[in-house]
Amino acid sequence: MNPSFIGWLIAVTVLPPMLISWISLYPVRRFAFRLGLVANEGGHSTHSGSTPVGGGIGIWLGIIGTFAAGTIALMVVRQSPDLQSHMPETITPYLDGIWQRCGTLWGLMGAATVLFALGIWDDRRGAPVMIRLVVEFAVAAFVVLVLGFSLTAYIGLPWLTHVMSVLWIVAVINSFNMLDNMDGLSGGVAAIIATSMAAVMLTTPSPGTAQPQFLVASLLLVVCGALLGFLWHNRPPAKIFMGDGGSYLVGFLIAVAMLMATFASTPRPHAVLAPVCAMAIPLYDMTTVLWIRIREGRSIFVGDRSHFSHRLVDLGLSRAQAVMTIHLVTGTCGLAAVLLAHVSVLQAVAVLGIVACMLMLVVILESTGWRKNEN
Repeated sequence: MNPSFIGWLIAVTVLPPMLISWISLYPVRRFAFRLGLVANEGGHSTHSGSTPVGGGIGIWLGIIGTFAAGTIALMVVRQSPDLQSHMPETITPYLDGIWQRCGTLWGLMGAATVLFALGIWDDRRGAPVMIRLVVEFAVAAFVVLVLGFSLTAYIGLPWLTHVMSVLWIVAVINSFNMLDNMDGLSGGVAAIIATSMAAVMLTTPSPGTAQPQFLVASLLLVVCGALLGFLWHNRPPAKIFMGDGGSYLVGFLIAVAMLMATFASTPRPHAVLAPVCAMAIPLYDMTTVLWIRIREGRSIFVGDRSHFSHRLVDLGLSRAQAVMTIHLVTGTCGLAAVLLAHVSVLQAVAVLGIVACMLMLVVILESTGWRKNEN
């Protein structure tokens, strides 16, 4: 891929959702209190005072608005050879194929909107835990069984692959929801992961072709663009939070994008672990928080301050330093994911070993704080 193509791709996938999200969140910030989208002190967040939590509205508008504009543009371009002549030659042969998948993509956007609406309800009134879980599992099952997206797991048992795919979606949704506890944290981590996985897709060929997986990469870049627009408002001190509406939406789309990705045509089957590498930090945070709550005999569904970011602050880091540390570790895992798709088995073991060593280093550093608390 030449630089001009990369520039064209960024222009049509990152800039539009970024601008829509950035601009739309100004009125959302203004009217959030009237809509009841407010986060007060307490729980697992470390902010003081009352802050709007409607950031997910801007993210949703950025993503849906970009796909709506893209769908209309695709309709026009397919009928105009003159317009196609101004597009990169690597894209024009796939316009008809992309058009054929528009129905599936809008089904995905519909499923994402259901979760976004669930999150907005939760932000306003607090949705019951069981209803949240039922909706999450139902939407995940719809994506896997109806839309046909599932893990590339090299398992000869379709039902097991489907179960794993549903669990993956629900786990990723909740990992981002739990990570949303400091200014710029969840949005920044999600943007880093979306970018790294887009790079993986742009360098991993689709089955039966030598071309990159443009569709999945574009979805991830659109999500990244919407997040960048949101992060302008969420940078410390945050003027608005992502809220459950945003975290459910972003977690769902990133999870499904990783299911849409395929590694079936690559001679490196270990590349299937790239999504796990990219998601290492959110999954680590979720796993350790659940373990701490269970160990202390508390409900796993009640927010607290036992998250990775809080534990880093307890070690002496400022909130900004804790967020930056998590961003850097996530970026390192994202780079490992990109490498994993292009190295031999022996080199892949080394890459996975680096990620494992990094997580173990984090555990060792955190154990210092645990011992202090016990004493």
